Amino acid sequence: MKCNFKSILYISITLICSQFAHATDEINVYSARKEAYIKPLLDQFGQTHNVQVNLITAKADALIQRLLNEGKNTPADVFITVDAGRLHRAKQAGLLQAIKDPAILSQVPHQYQDADAQWVGLSVRARTLAYRHKNVKEEELSNYEALTNASWKNRICIRSSNNIYNQSLVAAMLAHHGEQATQAWADGLVANFARKPQGGDRDQIKALAAGQCDLAVINTYYLGKMMTADAAQQAAASEATLFWANQDDRGVHVNVSGVGITAHSKQPELASKLVAFLLTDASQAWYGEVNLEYPVRDGIEINNILQQWGPFKADTLNLTRLGELNAEAVRIMDRAGWR
Repeated sequence: MKCNFKSILYISITLICSQFAHATDEINVYSARKEAYIKPLLDQFGQTHNVQVNLITAKADALIQRLLNEGKNTPADVFITVDAGRLHRAKQAGLLQAIKDPAILSQVPHQYQDADAQWVGLSVRARTLAYRHKNVKEEELSNYEALTNASWKNRICIRSSNNIYNQSLVAAMLAHHGEQATQAWADGLVANFARKPQGGDRDQIKALAAGQCDLAVINTYYLGKMMTADAAQQAAASEATLFWANQDDRGVHVNVSGVGITAHSKQPELASKLVAFLLTDASQAWYGEVNLEYPVRDGIEINNILQQWGPFKADTLNLTRLGELNAEAVRIMDRAGWR
């Protein structure tokens, strides 16, 4: 092979440029969010900050166990999941560290962040009521507490007790009413089930549309996704109308998707920058467009479907309580026969 000076110089410059192009920082993210709902944002962060973002997705409990197994040797810098209860589990297991950037903490309402600043919410998820407007009038509805009324006998669809969203709902009831009243409420709710709990929130909406029940307890974004899905799902969604529970008192039950910096992060400053990025205006608006969740920050423009559902009063309970009361909530559900 015959080479001249110019070709050698070109190759050298190319190699040097290539080295600089790949000489980026690296950060590792463990996420219980599905890849489609987080990777585009992580890719954007990587491009903006010249960072290689490595993403591992799995169920939240599996990721928590993985972090426990890896201990100080974990490569993870950031943990993302979709429920305050699981964020609390990670905290209690010693898997998170305090977020130190005051600019991050000042942006997130107090109720949507850990009391010790070990995690912050990224998006708000409302769990409320959907009713079959053919059989139910809006004036028949009021709050979660009224779901025990005899008028709802054999008319309510809801997921199983092993669903973390339901566990957090019961934990919120505990925080507001105490153990005795919450046990009575769970007993009454179970007595009004239209069928044995089964499937996800979309399945509750489908059952409602099929006339198997008249009322379902759901996270709102599931209904929104069905409204823009295939014809069968759109048809089912058209049978359901949202009702914002407890608007005359504490407000509708809400939860968050959230993020924390791992206790043994090798890149805590870079991890903090990523958390800050996930709270920017553009990121906050993106959650609504992609997953029909509400921004955790005020003043962010929301998706047309969310606008269609109108404003609502949200419970201001600090979501740390959902994790703290989770075990007691599960015991109450078990005693009530909620399977």
